[in-house]
Amino acid sequence: MPKAPALPLFIAAQMPLHRRTYTLREGCDAERTIHYVDQGPAKGRPVLMLHGNPTWSFLWRKVIAELADFRVVAPDLLGLGLSDVLPRLEDHSVQRHADAIAELAQVLDLEDAILVGQDWGGPIIAAVGARLPERVAGLVLANTAVALPTIPRGTAFHRFARMPVVSDMVFRGLGFPQNVMRFTQGDKSSIRGDVARAYRWPLRTWADRIAPLALARMVPDSPDHPSMVEMRRAEAWALAFEGPMALVWGERDPILGRALKRHERAFPQAEVTRTQAGHFLQEEVPGELAEAIRRVAARIR
Repeated sequence: MPKAPALPLFIAAQMPLHRRTYTLREGCDAERTIHYVDQGPAKGRPVLMLHGNPTWSFLWRKVIAELADFRVVAPDLLGLGLSDVLPRLEDHSVQRHADAIAELAQVLDLEDAILVGQDWGGPIIAAVGARLPERVAGLVLANTAVALPTIPRGTAFHRFARMPVVSDMVFRGLGFPQNVMRFTQGDKSSIRGDVARAYRWPLRTWADRIAPLALARMVPDSPDHPSMVEMRRAEAWALAFEGPMALVWGERDPILGRALKRHERAFPQAEVTRTQAGHFLQEEVPGELAEAIRRVAARIR
């Protein structure tokens, strides 16, 4: 696979990981390029990690550092990080993102993999599992929404994202929500300085900032929302999954902290780790996430 483009020094110093790019060959996103981290021994247990909105593979760097004996693949969703931008809001869908990540997993020949997802990474990685069930051996979910409410309504944040004109100005003009990520944290100092700059860096222009708005609008606000068909498919796969599973949650997350109870009910077989972290718990409790992955790996038959 081709090497990835160089990073600014302030990011490269924080992210000394092996990175590559892959140009998609199939579907409506053929010829678009995905950037991904591929770290660890080629014969190590594969772990496929997926971020959500508005982050990129940088989010996983601390967790990856604690999994030296695993092969960790952490892609950037199309439109985020160093992956190609999708030019229109309607280009973003659960189906298209899952199709792209599934193609990458097949090309990299990830077998008996542990899938890990946070935020939008949870439903999308579960949708990947539904596409490639024979390749999945374990599942770890963190501050996400794979188990869906009976009647999805979204939050005030997501309702705001659907307001015409004003949401475009705030998301694309003012760089929301990447400029305020710290306010979702248990420890607000966990995203500041060069860490905060690293999250803002891929989203520097109006065109780059379409993805955070699109992913906010992808969150269902009714049973008829366009995301629901694919999200129900992903949920059904996860509910039927019989391999080892873990939930790792930041209970101080103002967005999805309360969703833990719903996931505990949906996945009673899952080992649960509760923390006082916020939404982007990878910045606050990477050791707990890494340990949950290790415990899942130990239970794979």
